[in-house]
Amino acid sequence: MSKKIKIRHVPVLTSEVIQFLNPGENKNFIDCTLGTGGHAKEILKRTGPAGKLLGIDLDQAALDIAGDELQEYSGRIILAKGNFKNIKKLTDDQQFNKINGILLDLGISSLQLAEADRGFSFQKEGRLDMEFGGQDQKISQVKAHKIINYFTEQELAAIFRDYGEEKYARAIARKIVQVRKIAPIKTTTELVELIKKAVPAGYLHRRIHPATRVFQALRIAVNQELENLKEILPAAVDILEPGGRLVVIAYHSLEDRIVKRFFRQEAKDCLCPPQLPDCRCDHQAQIKILTPRVVKPGREEILKNPRSRSAKLRAVEKI
Repeated sequence: MSKKIKIRHVPVLTSEVIQFLNPGENKNFIDCTLGTGGHAKEILKRTGPAGKLLGIDLDQAALDIAGDELQEYSGRIILAKGNFKNIKKLTDDQQFNKINGILLDLGISSLQLAEADRGFSFQKEGRLDMEFGGQDQKISQVKAHKIINYFTEQELAAIFRDYGEEKYARAIARKIVQVRKIAPIKTTTELVELIKKAVPAGYLHRRIHPATRVFQALRIAVNQELENLKEILPAAVDILEPGGRLVVIAYHSLEDRIVKRFFRQEAKDCLCPPQLPDCRCDHQAQIKILTPRVVKPGREEILKNPRSRSAKLRAVEKI
């Protein structure tokens, strides 16, 4: 079992999450990305005496910490280790039903950043790993170090461009291929120094660290994050009770775009091209959108928790 680490975790957009999830007496909820339990605690406070919460996480260390943090609610919380894309199976396995709300907070957790050897942080020395589940939960057959050391220059550039929206994707990919011919790239710090050498000098002094987008891209590729998100959205809507709510917090444009498009599509009765005189798709709206505009943290929250600055919340209610 993973060594427990004491983490000070600040949940993002907590008041907005509560506003849109609308937890109430004896209602049941799912936190698909439990982390250390910050959002879950706020939900459980409002769902007594019999409301339950299913907390899902791939990371056993997170589940251990959350279990301790939520001990006072031990009779009303169920911890489940697994990939949230399998939400239907996880709820079936736990016989968890009559679901009134689902939260999906897609951000990387403080715990994962704190454990240097997981390789998520470009500010700490660690192995190039980046799997959300660590050593005991495999999502992908490829870790970050395999991508960096074995993918072609074209494949690397595509990952950095498509998943990280990195402006200098080709230059960084080219530099990686040059360096690894001499010796394998094994650590986060090696990769960071390589990135700094590949980009123009002016890029090193921007507000965002020059390695941010490459690390994001690698994490998305290793954990198949966008594919998992596309799978869970329809599954989550399907298992909600009528009137149940789904709240999603995304942290970069690729995720938010997927969420926005899915919500808009499923809020429509017809998906046929406008030039067709009659509807032929028989599609019926499943949800109504509660957030016509994306909800972002205010200045005060960003000052208290700088990592919240890129958070974007969207919410819907099942019809």
